[in-house]
Amino acid sequence: MAKKFTHLDEAGNPRMVDVGSKTTSRRTARAQCIVRLGEEVLAQLQGTDWHSPKGPVFQTAILAGIMGAKKTGELIPLCHPLGLDNCQVEIAVNAAHEVVIQCTANITAKTGVEMEALTGASIAALTIYDMCKALSHDIVIAELKLMEKTGGKKDFIRK
Repeated sequence: MAKKFTHLDEAGNPRMVDVGSKTTSRRTARAQCIVRLGEEVLAQLQGTDWHSPKGPVFQTAILAGIMGAKKTGELIPLCHPLGLDNCQVEIAVNAAHEVVIQCTANITAKTGVEMEALTGASIAALTIYDMCKALSHDIVIAELKLMEKTGGKKDFIRK
């Protein structure tokens, strides 16, 4: 059986997916986003304990990511508004001097939280950009991707 877009009706018009008959289950999703700040920005931030002229970069991005995940249903058309059970954003610098953002969202519901995790990671990345752009516009937000999801019809883990 061929896969089809769930957000389109038979005539190709947009529609919200009816989740009313789905089974409630524990659902988790984790998304990742990479931010490449460049050597100039990294050098300035490392000397100031990751504080920019606008304030603490990572702490502000964590709060923004959580807030973004909570507002996903308002930002993405046809996305169900969800009251998340939990949302965590973690930010670290890897060996390649990239900022790695991980956003994990959890809920017990009839629909998944992939969009919430992806939105949280992307909003955290955009916040880092906003807070660091005075130092350089050579910042790259890259590789936003779903890393894993559990619950629902099938689980997914990126290898």
